[in-house]
Amino acid sequence: MALKMAVPNKGRLSERAVELLLRSGLDLGEGWGRRLYVNVRNQDIEVIFVRAQDIPEFVSGGAIDIGITGIDQMAESGAEAECLLELDFGHCRLCVAAPESSGIKSLSDIKDGCKVATSFPNLTKGFFDSKKKEVNIVEVSGAAEIMPYLGVSDIIVDLVSSGSTLKTNRLAVVESIIDSQAIVIGNKDAVKNKKDAVTGIVDSIRSVIVAENKKYLMADIPKNKLSDVQRMFPGVAGPTIMNIAGRDDMVAMHVVIDKKDVYDSVNTLKRMGAKGILTLPIERLVP
Repeated sequence: MALKMAVPNKGRLSERAVELLLRSGLDLGEGWGRRLYVNVRNQDIEVIFVRAQDIPEFVSGGAIDIGITGIDQMAESGAEAECLLELDFGHCRLCVAAPESSGIKSLSDIKDGCKVATSFPNLTKGFFDSKKKEVNIVEVSGAAEIMPYLGVSDIIVDLVSSGSTLKTNRLAVVESIIDSQAIVIGNKDAVKNKKDAVTGIVDSIRSVIVAENKKYLMADIPKNKLSDVQRMFPGVAGPTIMNIAGRDDMVAMHVVIDKKDVYDSVNTLKRMGAKGILTLPIERLVP
């Protein structure tokens, strides 16, 4: 039976989620963006495109085996599913925010009976209940930032990333409720009964994420600097050293380094007398 995987069909998580699948080697074929589901070529995998907020329920209920959604959506739904992998994108916070002119600077300034507009009613209620605050929740499907201006609410609870949208609408964060990012979640039965298929996808995605922060470095180095190179460039399991035809004084080094270290590494090798220094991107890296 095919493994069913859900991916957000639009919104802040969609584009990057599909990119990870494609770079993991899953061939979605042509025209996948216009279809509700696709069969991955040469793999027993179906990819279904649905709303991110629906994915936790679908995975929990067993209609979907695994899916990509946000921590915020998972927490709001209350669905039961396993978090299989944090994807390190879609970072944001669910925050309480108030108009700059409201005088609300902290939770203590929020009065009982305050109207709160949000598309996260469950998380909002749980948060204010935990703070012993009685508020009236106004559930909206989007554009919560405009609700105080329209008089629909006094404050809002919404996702905040850079904060620019809040600032544009003259709102300020009062307090954070939960930090969020994109995650892969799995149905508990599927994780157990389709272990190989689930692990294959999760490990493939992980290898792409790991590779994005690495570079493949090659250089011809003086043989008398070999001990220094081995000490300074440990790589994944140590640098690969190869002889160069016709050269007794130089050897070739291949090593994986952190992307952030490329500048210093190249300059260090130049000072050591290295030649033919080359850096290359890595598509996938399985440690």
